[in-house]
Amino acid sequence: MIIKRMHDMGVRSEHAYTAAMASIVFSVAAWAASLAAEPGQGLARADRWGIFVGEWAPTFFGLGVALSHYEQQEGTLTSSVRELREQKKAG
Repeated sequence: MIIKRMHDMGVRSEHAYTAAMASIVFSVAAWAASLAAEPGQGLARADRWGIFVGEWAPTFFGLGVALSHYEQQEGTLTSSVRELREQKKAG
């Protein structure tokens, strides 16, 4: 299973969520850079660059959710999350 293999390689849900947020920021940056660097190409080309990079975000969010479910199932949540859950149970 791909998710198990990613987890075994050290990829955690936080990493996937961070990559998703970064791809959103990078999408805007790619759009702006393309618009500025290629003024003769027009808005359409800049839009294509922004959309291309922006399409990565849902994939990373999906991987983040899958990894999060795997972490919960396997009991490998990060210690901070585990500590918060224990504190909540304690009252």
